[in-house]
Amino acid sequence: MNKSNPIRVLIADDHTILRQGLVALLEQEPDLSVVAQAGDGQEAVQMFSQYQPDVTLMDLRMPKMDGVAAISAICAEFANAQIVVLTTYDGDEDIYRGLRAGAKGYLLKDAEPNQLFAAIRTVSAGGKYIPPTIGVKLAERMGNPRLSARELEVIHLIVAGKSNQEISAVLHISESTVKFHINNILGKLSVSDRTQAAIAALKRGIASL
Repeated sequence: MNKSNPIRVLIADDHTILRQGLVALLEQEPDLSVVAQAGDGQEAVQMFSQYQPDVTLMDLRMPKMDGVAAISAICAEFANAQIVVLTTYDGDEDIYRGLRAGAKGYLLKDAEPNQLFAAIRTVSAGGKYIPPTIGVKLAERMGNPRLSARELEVIHLIVAGKSNQEISAVLHISESTVKFHINNILGKLSVSDRTQAAIAALKRGIASL
């Protein structure tokens, strides 16, 4: 790629200053050109459909529609979409969900500019860009026991500060069943109490505030 035929990039992030910084950074490279920006997940899907960029940089946590949902929506319509997750979140569940949705790369926002350029160029050429530290966490995620759908509901409510009684009322199950699910969650997350479970869920990206 060169300036006459650059890699066309869409940036999706809800922080305006960060988007502007990325635009300035990428436009310095002769083979990269930012063709569109989006401030939320819904807009990212719309901008992708309109511009059909070569590579999309996608944040994970955005209003209206999160990054994973946006990636899924884009890849459902455009099978060859080349998307790189660019985020501050490095939890193993965040990484797993982003790549499972269809992203071809995963990069943290504190990465060096040369890493970002390499990720864009690699993914544009049809490759995948998974830094070693991200690969290690992905491998850990693949080896960890998965929470069931009900256990995910329970851990989200624990993170939201709900008591066993409140969880019982929300999910329409008995308190003894809630305790059964919590014991399973503690075992799968390798923690000993609810507080540690909430911290682990947030750290790994299983739940968010």
